[in-house]
Amino acid sequence: MFVLTDLTFESFGLASPILGALTAAGFIKPTPIQAKAIPHALAGRDVLGIAQTGTGKTAAFALPMINAMTDRLHSKRFSTRALVLAPTRELAVQIEQEIKKFAAGLGLRTVLIVGGVSRFGQVQRMMRGADIVVGCPGRVVDLMNTRELVIDQCQFFVLDEADRMLDLGFMPDIRKVVNALPARRQSALFSATMPAEIAKLANGLLREPVRVEIEAVASTPSRIEQSVYFAEGPEKRNLLIKLLHQPEFSKTVVFTRTKRGADRVALMLNSSKISAAALHGNLSQNQRQRALDAFKAGEVRALVATDIAARGIDVNAVSHVINFELPNEPESYVHRIGRTARNGADGVAVAFCDATELPYLTQIEKLTGIKMKVAGGERPRQAMPVKKPARHPDMQVRKIKPKRPPYQEKRKVA
Repeated sequence: MFVLTDLTFESFGLASPILGALTAAGFIKPTPIQAKAIPHALAGRDVLGIAQTGTGKTAAFALPMINAMTDRLHSKRFSTRALVLAPTRELAVQIEQEIKKFAAGLGLRTVLIVGGVSRFGQVQRMMRGADIVVGCPGRVVDLMNTRELVIDQCQFFVLDEADRMLDLGFMPDIRKVVNALPARRQSALFSATMPAEIAKLANGLLREPVRVEIEAVASTPSRIEQSVYFAEGPEKRNLLIKLLHQPEFSKTVVFTRTKRGADRVALMLNSSKISAAALHGNLSQNQRQRALDAFKAGEVRALVATDIAARGIDVNAVSHVINFELPNEPESYVHRIGRTARNGADGVAVAFCDATELPYLTQIEKLTGIKMKVAGGERPRQAMPVKKPARHPDMQVRKIKPKRPPYQEKRKVA
């Protein structure tokens, strides 16, 4: 999804163990966000990064942080030298894996703190102290409240996908974390967009930051071929099965709007002899990780997901993205199709649209500036209103009249 620059990682002056780890991991040249952010972060400056997922943000904040920890000093019990917050468990897992990859051979202690799994193991690892903690706001605050995570000596703080944090309602937890951080620290905030509340948070969090902006959220990668099929309810299911039976749809992410919808579509595909796994917020962390690992390993051809997988999840060689249901926020469409055409590869994005989703399609085309090619069906002449679920005949609506206030006799004034 991103391009590389003509610079090299050696030009940043990173420690030799980090350069060796980058070479071993196949990192040759930095991406634009890395080239712009890393020098400032190495100089000790706070960074405000405006960039989409898939642009290489993890290395942009992780490499300078790791470079400052080559002294091999460790934190005290339950303390950490660095804290990275991510909006979803999957993204937190991915960030921690990347950090381990970059810090290979340095002996740094990383601890993953996320919900959906037992806190016991996380507390046990924190007993030794950590160099870098990567986690989600809810579980991080949980451990802070019990003093099993202490951040008053934290030297580095990173807030990734800040606008997604806002969407998920994490702002109160984030403010608790920020208030517990020491005043003397280096911070970085990365976000795909900059709504007013995130800008306000950045002003209070960052100290004279360097602003690094790479790509607007409205743009879609030129390597992605986009098309739309116009189809109604049952037609969508038949169309999805027909497409996924084609061999070129080798590794496909299918997006639905709801968790229940993801389960239904995954069940339908498996019953049609198409291996599929669901990924959504109602699953435990272990279930979600198993589904993601199976998809990465090629054990299942289709990952049926809600927008939990739309941002920050990096899976190599995703051939297609299918929007079984269009998102009601056009920015989500951009993030969804960004799961394909990564690392310079080509990709295909297919959208299914029924008459009720026509306004969503119009908003997407307006945001991206791209008129989608019609691959099948006819565009409805006008949008149909979304039908409300029918009331069960046994349910009776009883109008309740508001109670009158008790009569009070006016007291005569003598």
